[in-house]
Amino acid sequence: MRGRCHSIRITNISKSRVHLINQSKYASEIVKKYGMLTSDSVTPMIETKKLDEDLQGKPFDATLYRGMIGSLMYLIASRPDLNYVAFLCAQYQAKPTEKYLQAVKRIFQYLIGTINMGLWYSKDTDMSLTAYADVDHAGWSSKKQNSTAISSIEAEYIALSGCCSQILWMRSQLTDYGFQFNKIPLYCDNKSAIALCCNNVQHSRAKHIDIRYHFIKEQVENGIVELYFVRTEYQLADIFTKPLPRERFNFLIDKLGIRSMSPETLKRLAEETDE
Repeated sequence: MRGRCHSIRITNISKSRVHLINQSKYASEIVKKYGMLTSDSVTPMIETKKLDEDLQGKPFDATLYRGMIGSLMYLIASRPDLNYVAFLCAQYQAKPTEKYLQAVKRIFQYLIGTINMGLWYSKDTDMSLTAYADVDHAGWSSKKQNSTAISSIEAEYIALSGCCSQILWMRSQLTDYGFQFNKIPLYCDNKSAIALCCNNVQHSRAKHIDIRYHFIKEQVENGIVELYFVRTEYQLADIFTKPLPRERFNFLIDKLGIRSMSPETLKRLAEETDE
């Protein structure tokens, strides 16, 4: 990634105490590089279309495909709305086909229409650590290479455990900067999975779950993590686990603090705060 840091721009509107972090210059460069110059008002991925193995599809240039994926991977530093679909397409770099190429082209079409999007931070906002855990149960269970059907509770429980491990890593990193966090809220939209995490007695619902996932119970008992139920429509993790309809996708983008600000708008805001 060396030599690319110039493409991350941090715009500071000092008196309004906000930051916008985006990579609009880099985004413009990659859409031109790969000849994607026409914009469509689309989401990054079609909600009803699954991207799975395409063993009979027409092969596509693997080097070019990997270059497109690599460009998108660097962009997600300031564009979490691309996270899910970029990593999904990245799974098929070994033997890309025209089917996967069409999926990547759609990402670029979406990118052209949202070229000025970035992360909007308010400088006077208190530092907090909050987590959301979710899983695409249908998609996840279809990839399991065993004969036992995995339940939604089990899938959510494993997702909660994985999220908890990430929380502990982030908590450790933030400690180096002088921040101490306990009772970290972790939101899930499955009440049964939450109850399973809070129950130290093993029972039939947990007998198939690998023992390494049960460490979350200790974190809950010690007060490091606190579990809360969140309604599905407010589950922010959905944008990282599954394709969504346009209305819900845009709703979650706004909740994540992603904003679209053109250079002209940023200049105008800066001028207004200087007055």
